[in-house]
Amino acid sequence: MLTLHNTLTGQKDVFQPLDPERVTLYVCGPTVYNYVHIGNARPVVVFDVLYRLLARLYPKVVYARNITDIDDKIINACADTGESMAALTSRFTSAFREDMAALGALEPSITPLATDHIGDMVAMIETLIAKGHAYESQGHVLFAVESMPDYGKLSGRNLEDMLAGARVEVADYKRHPGDFVLWKPSSDDQPGWDSPWGRGRPGWHIECSAMIHRHLGDVIDIHGGGQDLIFPHHENEIAQGCCAHGTEYVRYWMHNGYINIDGEKMSKSLGNFRLVRDLLQHYPGEVLRFALLSSHYRSPLNFSVELLEQARGSLDSLYYALLGRGRIVRADPDYRLPDDHPVVSALLDDLNTAEAISALHAVAARLNKAEPDDKPALKAELLAGAGLLGLLEADPTGWFQNKQGGGEDELDNATIDALVEERNQAKKDRDFARADDIRDQLKNAGIQLEDTREGTRWTRG
Repeated sequence: MLTLHNTLTGQKDVFQPLDPERVTLYVCGPTVYNYVHIGNARPVVVFDVLYRLLARLYPKVVYARNITDIDDKIINACADTGESMAALTSRFTSAFREDMAALGALEPSITPLATDHIGDMVAMIETLIAKGHAYESQGHVLFAVESMPDYGKLSGRNLEDMLAGARVEVADYKRHPGDFVLWKPSSDDQPGWDSPWGRGRPGWHIECSAMIHRHLGDVIDIHGGGQDLIFPHHENEIAQGCCAHGTEYVRYWMHNGYINIDGEKMSKSLGNFRLVRDLLQHYPGEVLRFALLSSHYRSPLNFSVELLEQARGSLDSLYYALLGRGRIVRADPDYRLPDDHPVVSALLDDLNTAEAISALHAVAARLNKAEPDDKPALKAELLAGAGLLGLLEADPTGWFQNKQGGGEDELDNATIDALVEERNQAKKDRDFARADDIRDQLKNAGIQLEDTREGTRWTRG
């Protein structure tokens, strides 16, 4: 039984999809005006694990993660670089996909682009106007928050609190300070599309509601994203979706916690954000993924060098168990964990990845101590559990031989192989002094040797 913490109810609810034959999941993707930072990567990795888990439980899961390729931040970036919007967004969309693939994230079923759905947004806005939930003012179209009695139910805010907390001057084209933009005019030098309200472009919130309606339906099972999106983005999505179609919109809302950098909340204004692309120059993507999954998704995560080194060490210990110590260990590729296995049980309990990782280490400990005949089954168990988390997908030997780090003087793989071969020949020639010299040379370079019945295995330290 899968339970998920539902932001809307404030508690863990048993997951019951509308249609068990077609489970729907939508996650807010990036605004592609720059390379993504590690905070952008957390929801991708978290909901990738959920996608894998749902695919285990149900015959069909439709997972959509959008790309926002029209936004004022994009317009400003184009002005800075001189690129066209199409060129800039295409470049950073490709970079995002590359970076997320490096983190082991599966491709969603659908990756809709905002600019491909302008017609859907216009149609939804027209519906909202016709039903009395939106109005046109000075070339803008705005959602009238007072038209929805329970506006603010996701974030727990009410209109009076929002008005009292307002610290910025309210635009004179708004009827209520909380009204939000669905459509806004574009100047001649800004991207724009024709609409019943003149040439313009959509507001940010309308795109997700329109794309959900187009690809997933009026009501979906799960909507995910970062905690920072609860208000106003997801609150406004609810308003649009419910009022346009007269339905529930989303049944389970899930939000991951913030990332802190060395104890301080990550923020571009503070300059302490970490780009995934930069981190991948120093750590394998799986180390970043492991670090992001090392605590519960709803908890704040303190992202630091210490966390990354702990993640690397934990992965080393899991991969070391897969090496088999002197024996090639092959697992059954069709092995499936039972539903009561500790890894599965942890994930079914609101996606408790930290507990699932602990369960993986327990399997690895048994594998390390197992008799040779018992190792294949335990390896299959370890790989099956790790697969639900998107971990341990590298070749174990390659994992140790291709570690990042070391600098210009680091020995390359070909040189190490040659030295290992020379050492083996020296041992055959009974030149043990030379063999020991080579072992010491490699050890000083951070290369560990292990002599097995199948030959000498080497790993980077």
